[in-house]
Amino acid sequence: LTIMVDAGVEVNISPPDSTAQQDSLVSMTDVFLISLIIGLFTYWLFFRKKREEVPDLPKIQSVAAPVRDSSFIEKMKKTGRNIVVFYGSQTGTAEEFANRLSKDAHRYGLRGMAADPEEYDLSDLSRLSEIDKSLAVFCMATYGEGDPTDNAQDFYDWLQEADADLSGLRFAVFGLGNKTYEHFNAMGKYVDKRLEELGAQRIFELGLGDDDGNLEEDFITWREQFWPAVCEHLGVEATGEESSIRQYELVVHTDVNMNKVYTGEMGRLKSYENQKPPFDAKNPFLAQVTENRKLNEGGERHLMHLELDISNSKIRYESGDHVAVYPANDSALVNQIGEILGTDLDTIMSLNNLDEESNKKHPFPCPTTYRTALTYYLDITNPPRTNVLYELAQYATDGGEQERLRKMASSAAEGKALYLSWVVEARRNILAILQDMPSLRPPIDHLCELLPRLQARYYSIASSSKVHPNAIHICAVTVEYETKTGRLNKGVATNWLKNKVPNGTGSHSRGALSLGPMYVRKSQFRLPFKTSTPVIMIGPGTGIAPFIGFIQERAWLKQQGEGPGTSLRRELLRDAALRGCRREREDYLYREELARFHQEGALTQLNVAFSRDQAEKVYVQHLLKKNKDNIWKLLNEENAHIYVCGDARNMARDVQNAFYEIVAELGNMSQPQAVDYVKKLMTKGRYSLDVWS
Repeated sequence: LTIMVDAGVEVNISPPDSTAQQDSLVSMTDVFLISLIIGLFTYWLFFRKKREEVPDLPKIQSVAAPVRDSSFIEKMKKTGRNIVVFYGSQTGTAEEFANRLSKDAHRYGLRGMAADPEEYDLSDLSRLSEIDKSLAVFCMATYGEGDPTDNAQDFYDWLQEADADLSGLRFAVFGLGNKTYEHFNAMGKYVDKRLEELGAQRIFELGLGDDDGNLEEDFITWREQFWPAVCEHLGVEATGEESSIRQYELVVHTDVNMNKVYTGEMGRLKSYENQKPPFDAKNPFLAQVTENRKLNEGGERHLMHLELDISNSKIRYESGDHVAVYPANDSALVNQIGEILGTDLDTIMSLNNLDEESNKKHPFPCPTTYRTALTYYLDITNPPRTNVLYELAQYATDGGEQERLRKMASSAAEGKALYLSWVVEARRNILAILQDMPSLRPPIDHLCELLPRLQARYYSIASSSKVHPNAIHICAVTVEYETKTGRLNKGVATNWLKNKVPNGTGSHSRGALSLGPMYVRKSQFRLPFKTSTPVIMIGPGTGIAPFIGFIQERAWLKQQGEGPGTSLRRELLRDAALRGCRREREDYLYREELARFHQEGALTQLNVAFSRDQAEKVYVQHLLKKNKDNIWKLLNEENAHIYVCGDARNMARDVQNAFYEIVAELGNMSQPQAVDYVKKLMTKGRYSLDVWS
């Protein structure tokens, strides 16, 4: 029966039996739904409670624990140290000086420790006065254009922002720099000045080491006056102990799993067999050399172009960056050292730090063989420093040779002069010294302890990642010269690169002739952000390297800009390159590439100086003056950027002086005004340098 009610709503009236059945069904449904809701609500309450109980105190406490490990104060107290020597080191020299100073401390009844600022919380400097007779020393190298080294960057940032009270801190600073660079010893000067501003007490004057002169002599001269100042301020005296103290003990392994032995890796064991990004100084990428060709047609020098395959490495780079390669020493030199010392170079050994609290457990990755250490880890080609000679003197059985070694290691004027002439100027490496002193036969383990680490070599990348995303190009010249003793010395890295065989099929092992460990270091040497900004590039010899990358990038941008629907300002083409070579027929590097770029318009002007093709030598600074009107127009009217790459000692300085002259003459300025003009270009990032000495 259907009844129509107002509002047009239909109401169904069922027969009695049907109604009872429906009531029963509704009751059962209600019970089910209510039970389901209660169950879900209970589960939600239970789940929410569990979520709230997740944090537990023990985990929070364990996170905070490592903070104490970063406190050098706690470590000094625990090990009874008075002196901490921090080092900012890029090539290992500042670290070596820090170790020497920390070892010196025992001669004055003190205990020292060398420390990497990257590993500690430097805000603890304010607490150093808690330790009796305490002192902080800073051996700070300057890198690039006045920059801190990588491991001192955090310390530098902290100093800039710190408002700490360091009034209880006694300190001294020795800076390592090079006078051929614009910002000589900038980091050492800044640390010395800033610590004083924060209230610290300088106990000895700032030392300024110059690597363009004689860095070792600068350090020795500073050091011999530094320790008497320490004695005066701390109230201590020299104990007279001059004996050699070993830092590491030798352990020879007769039964060892060869999978646990290092074969040349820089960090993680077997990292060359199982490569894992990210790649850096402690975890280099093992790149395949896909091309290795000679660039020059004649002459005595060997200039080369290499290409490294970085496919699947996730390595990214920009034009102007540097590629670092870890070279290997010449196996002939390694074998000769083994022979002269009568050593089985394949002995597996470890050198373990006698100071169990030290963060540095070994001088290089251990366990390894003497052959591996001398090939991949130790510098055997540079003249050894005076501390090495001092330590080795005890092993010379001939009295005259022993006296000669000790004299060269002394701070006496006669000794310094002898070291300069017999070691530095004669370019005697450790093998040459052993050959010329027949009674000097030190234990090879002590020699390995004393020799500095073999460092990575940096090269300006000669390619653009826009054009070559999976490859890095290197341009280099092999170093080879005859010493005053008639020996032929060869540059470690350039000769190692020269011998790389491209397109090899070898496996990724360190010994493969086609492989090389590398990583990328970022640089500030960058093209202007605006592609319309003109650039002036000055690169004699292999200084052309980064500009090949720059021009490749601008050519690529030009191609993109001329695509459909895109316009490109013609100023993009106003790139001028000034480069120098010795002779056109012998070493005009990248001749074809530069000619093509010039023809295609990516390079507007190309001016080349061949310094030795005429009676009067012509260098890049002469080209600058010859083109002074156009140079001044680009600088003054079009905000051009200047880039200089190459030799820092002469070329970079001469080029800068040429710019002073151009600016003074065409800008109607006095010499001081012209100098200020160029300095401001540098400050604004419009005058960039990528130079080496």
